[in-house]
Amino acid sequence: KAVTVVISGNRAWTVIEADVFLVDGALLVGHTRSELSADRTLESLYLDPLFERVQQNDGRVFPGGPAFTLLVDVKTDGEATYLVLDRLLAGYEDMLTSVMDGRVQEKAVTVVISGNRAWDTIAADRSRFAGVDGRLPDLGSGRPKHLMPMISDRWGRVSEWSGSGPMPEAERAKLRQIVKDAHAAGRRVRFWATPDRPSPERTAVWTELLEAGVDLIGADDLGGLQSFLVGP
Repeated sequence: KAVTVVISGNRAWTVIEADVFLVDGALLVGHTRSELSADRTLESLYLDPLFERVQQNDGRVFPGGPAFTLLVDVKTDGEATYLVLDRLLAGYEDMLTSVMDGRVQEKAVTVVISGNRAWDTIAADRSRFAGVDGRLPDLGSGRPKHLMPMISDRWGRVSEWSGSGPMPEAERAKLRQIVKDAHAAGRRVRFWATPDRPSPERTAVWTELLEAGVDLIGADDLGGLQSFLVGP
């Protein structure tokens, strides 16, 4: 699905997002239910290939490359899906960042759960292999960074500006305050549903996001994002 590649300060992250449905005890990947098939599992499409890369690259997804996050967007019941996901992730503990009694052990791949999130169950889990993707109302929650490493929300909840003309100053100030507050708590920031079709408006929005310090810029058009970030 969408891939996010962002350079922020002196650090870089790569994030790949997988939409996941729990079907008959299996975690199937697809943007909609109509795309699901028994052979398109989270293991076969993501976890197994990542594990192979980590073994080949001395414990990293990319040799000498950026940190890697697997964002699992849960489309079915959060509680039921997390219980299956948690058992599945335990089989890949050699490559996954883990939290044991509040102590974080960083490894090659960090998993973050978005979509339908089993907040209470995940927060109470003393031994886990995933954090949770927060929303804008969670900014002041005080949850620990290892539990909520990211804040994500729809772009329209921050601004109605779509890139045509200058961004309104009040909305620019709001965006920058959100980033400032998130960074003060050690969290990364991303927005979805930003313009993603090739256009000057898309480039204008991306520019505002980057200048505000937004950590993760999502795109389905990887070539377009690469050209924007590093040139053709």
